[in-house]
Amino acid sequence: MNDTKDKPHLITPGYTFTFILVTLLFFMWALPNTLNDVLIKQFMKSMELSRLEAGFVQSAFKLGYFCLAIPAGLFMQRMGYKAGLIVGLLFFALGCFLFLPAAMAGVYIYFLGALFVIASGLAFLELGANSFIVGLGDPATSERRLNLAQSFNPIGGITGVAVGTIFIFSGNEPTAGEILEMKTAGTYHAFLEAENLRVGPTYIILGIIVLIVAFLIWRTKFPKIETSGDSEHKGSFRALLQYPHWYNAVIAQFFYLGAQLGTWSYLITYVQENSPMTEKQAGGLLILNMVLFMCGRFFSTFLMKYIKPTRLMGVYSLINIGLVLIVIASSRWANVFGLHDLSHWIGIGAMICTTFFMSLMYPTIFASGVKGLGQNAKLGASVLIMSLIGGAILTPVMGLIADSHWAHAVAPAMIVPMFAYCVVAYFSFIGSKPGGPVCE
Repeated sequence: MNDTKDKPHLITPGYTFTFILVTLLFFMWALPNTLNDVLIKQFMKSMELSRLEAGFVQSAFKLGYFCLAIPAGLFMQRMGYKAGLIVGLLFFALGCFLFLPAAMAGVYIYFLGALFVIASGLAFLELGANSFIVGLGDPATSERRLNLAQSFNPIGGITGVAVGTIFIFSGNEPTAGEILEMKTAGTYHAFLEAENLRVGPTYIILGIIVLIVAFLIWRTKFPKIETSGDSEHKGSFRALLQYPHWYNAVIAQFFYLGAQLGTWSYLITYVQENSPMTEKQAGGLLILNMVLFMCGRFFSTFLMKYIKPTRLMGVYSLINIGLVLIVIASSRWANVFGLHDLSHWIGIGAMICTTFFMSLMYPTIFASGVKGLGQNAKLGASVLIMSLIGGAILTPVMGLIADSHWAHAVAPAMIVPMFAYCVVAYFSFIGSKPGGPVCE
């Protein structure tokens, strides 16, 4: 008769609405992340950017995470999760509203500044929401509770790509001849201005929604899951260096994020280089890409009942190495098989399939890296958030390779994700083994 009373609570009684509201944040921060993939293609057209220059969209975004991750952790340690989430949402909204003056000015650096502000807010949200959800219930159900919340992240990603494809892409892609005609007629500048202004309304509406959520969180009751009581045990970098599995995780996460963001950022460009698809049609494939990401996360969670997570991640890494080789070899740039259009579609399919197998990598690397850190866990988690800077560095590197005179295509730049999957494979099979004081 006491089974029901003794059963561990998934969510702390009385805080179901709080759980739903914070879980909504997992959906929301995926929106600007995947909108970046649309922005890269849009800015290449509206601002006449090279692949390298457009790749700085991801650089500015991940730099926000890098710079604010530790300050966000320190702020929430002092002020609590609720205050941290509200501050994060205010930064998020401010960055969205900055898109309007950036679009009106048509200056690329203004857009990068707005993206930096958005990402600064997301650093608060990701660090706070993950930690808060873990503590919002019985410790025995923490993994199940966090997986439930994280399942809404890829749904937000799908929504972001769909919104960007429908409302940002105009479908107007003039050829070199048509551009020359517009320049002769004096209408080309007006065309570029109109394309730049298309990004404004989407971000303004998103900013308004973010403010509404911030207001709801302000008015919602939060339980006492604060970290201020841990002032005597904050952990230290010196102590963290005793855990090889932690710093191996930081390295693996750096390269994984580079592979993920680089692949997604240049997917539309790769598709258009190797098929007759328009930007809107290619954007549809980006939506399919995010659906596969969501399916991969659910399927991998199921498989983890029977296969050790790091071992499964290692197998997925090896599969992705093979898929990237197909992406390169099946491109028009390589054209080594002589299959012409058929081979190009194989490459496109392989590139999209890598998303399915990368789906478990971020949470698995994160969970493996913080395992056994004890009082150093919060600081270790903050540094793992900082490792997202990998996307900021490796995406422009891919753009540099793609823009080189010997390449002038995305396909050879995929050597970067392939190397990244080699690093993840090493971490999966060797580097993730817990070490340091946890094993003593």
